[in-house]
Amino acid sequence: MSDARATGYLRENTSGLELVFERTLEAPVAEIWSALTTSEGTASWIGTWTGDAREGGTVSFTMTAEDSAEPEDVTILECQAPSRLQVEFSSEAGVWHLEADLQEVDGVTRLEFSQLLDQGQDITGIGPGWDFYLDRLVASRTGAAMPSWDDYHPALAEHYAGLG
Repeated sequence: MSDARATGYLRENTSGLELVFERTLEAPVAEIWSALTTSEGTASWIGTWTGDAREGGTVSFTMTAEDSAEPEDVTILECQAPSRLQVEFSSEAGVWHLEADLQEVDGVTRLEFSQLLDQGQDITGIGPGWDFYLDRLVASRTGAAMPSWDDYHPALAEHYAGLG
């Protein structure tokens, strides 16, 4: 039986509608920041990158859990270590604006991850995808087995269809 759960929800912000996910990780914020911002850290759960990793810079990012992923450009819009990261991800699916906000209390870090949505964007694939990758992040930190994409899609799509 799968542990996959749909956790995303919609929220309005000043820029529009965003799809939001939350995870709690039992680790200091600096460790989770490293898992989000270093190529070694991202390699353990989503992909690798090379390039100019500074605010305003661009890196070439390759997802490693995809069968035939090609490198894609990611521009770093805002980087306030160790609490806030905003990037713009350019891919064949379009341009995605992603944000990660981290807050630590007593050695436990809360991650709020969001994607700004374009009007009419189909979240029935996006939502399960981010649940999958964020659960991979948790698994990489806890030593749990990496989840299988087949447990997330299409199983979680109904939840996201209902959010629209």
